[in-house]
Amino acid sequence: MDYIRVVIVEDDADWLRGLTAYLSAQEDLHIAGTAENGGQAVELMERIAADVVLMDMMMAGSPEGLWATAEIAQCTDAKVIMLSSMEDQELIFQAFQAGAVDYIVKSNFEEIPEAVRGAYRNRSAIHPSVAEKMRREFRRLKALEQEVRVKEMRNLLTPTELQVLDLIEKGLTQPQIAEQFFVSIRTVKVHVGNILRKLESKSSKEAAQKAKALGIL
Repeated sequence: MDYIRVVIVEDDADWLRGLTAYLSAQEDLHIAGTAENGGQAVELMERIAADVVLMDMMMAGSPEGLWATAEIAQCTDAKVIMLSSMEDQELIFQAFQAGAVDYIVKSNFEEIPEAVRGAYRNRSAIHPSVAEKMRREFRRLKALEQEVRVKEMRNLLTPTELQVLDLIEKGLTQPQIAEQFFVSIRTVKVHVGNILRKLESKSSKEAAQKAKALGIL
């Protein structure tokens, strides 16, 4: 039988002993080594070959597992599964950014053996609760990206250009806009030309639609 070589990184001695005993009872899993912190884990992975690393997220009161995961993911072919007592949305996202292939809450320890097998076979199935938090984080980042883009576009356009865009979106013609602003049509055309250039649009209608879609108006 081919064994899956597992390394456990955990600073809680009792949890480390318990998890080691639990996984050792699995016929196809072999505990290749253990470490108590991120530094030990990185050093251990330089000396031995392992297929899967079970990495504790929080060690010594900080998310030490993140940088250790990044180091191991970059320097070895081992798959890293992050273990944590928390379902913190931001930490989950950071774990996958660091290179983890799965994230398991410690209270779901009975899922760890199958998660190890899945990681070894490149078939990691993210826990539904973790997947939902990742979706929320992606949505949050997308919304943040949109906010930044809107702010950049608002800063790109002058207050007058924004007013002109708003009136165009409301259906006013250039002569009507000129009359409302008490300026010449030529001045309005200059503003419209600047708007088209900045919004990379071919017509004032297209520019207004783009501005509305971006949330500028």
